[in-house]
Amino acid sequence: MHAHFKKEAQLEMHKGKYAYLLMTMPALLLFFIFHTYPALNGIFYSFTNWRGFGDWKFIGLKNYINVFRDSRALDAYFFTFKFAVISTILVNTLSLAVALGLNARIKFKNFFRALYFFPNILSILIIGFIFNYIFGKIIPPVAQSLGIEALSRNILGNPDSAWIGVSLVAVWQAAAFNTIIYLAGLQTIPEELYEASLIDGAGQWKKFWNITFPLIAPFCTINMVIAMKGFLQAFGLILALTGGGPGRATETISIIIYRGGFKGGEFAYQSANAVIFLIFLVTISLLQIRFLQKREVQL
Repeated sequence: MHAHFKKEAQLEMHKGKYAYLLMTMPALLLFFIFHTYPALNGIFYSFTNWRGFGDWKFIGLKNYINVFRDSRALDAYFFTFKFAVISTILVNTLSLAVALGLNARIKFKNFFRALYFFPNILSILIIGFIFNYIFGKIIPPVAQSLGIEALSRNILGNPDSAWIGVSLVAVWQAAAFNTIIYLAGLQTIPEELYEASLIDGAGQWKKFWNITFPLIAPFCTINMVIAMKGFLQAFGLILALTGGGPGRATETISIIIYRGGFKGGEFAYQSANAVIFLIFLVTISLLQIRFLQKREVQL
């Protein structure tokens, strides 16, 4: 009898394994077709001179070498990194401040949480087109009537200030998601710690620096990595706001890869650029995680 039940249990286990494979295989197949295969295909063509059509031949590392000689690509890398670093710092500072405010005992807390999350549900392109209109048609007339010379012209049309407008919109849109993460982190802090700090006579700054910030450090790590990755890959928002202009002042790596690869007959060359960009992204993310996790331990 015992052997019979054992055999049935083994059969059920095997059925469970087969069921697991049947459920996961379609997802794995779709992932391979639409993600892994195109990525491997792009890496393969990065070693060729293919323009996206016609014949091709292997040229080795020539495309990769040319990327590092391309001043336009290097300028785009510099702008992308500058934009990502500044926007990541701003969005995390703003999101943490908003989360601390929403976590306090205020009226209409749920309403304000929904209001602050609203930008995250809007389409990136719609946000870009709306703010393009605001910067071009609404702010300049109002600034002129108030005598504010710096805003009397469309800042997106100035090569020196266009990145400021792009960064402000990007931070406003991204702050919603980061705020939710920080709110989740704040919910994990026991209220007893704050009560004990009040007994010890700790002020608001000491409570934040000695209790709140150390305990939400893991959530800060998550937000910093996600935000940096998102800003480094910025594409749709900048395309809708400035199109990479004026000139090439706000041109990111993603825009260069898109335009050169799909419109400029540089498929193989931009595939090599995409591979370099992937390595760049992974390196930045790993360095961030290593540094921030070390900070978590120190805190």
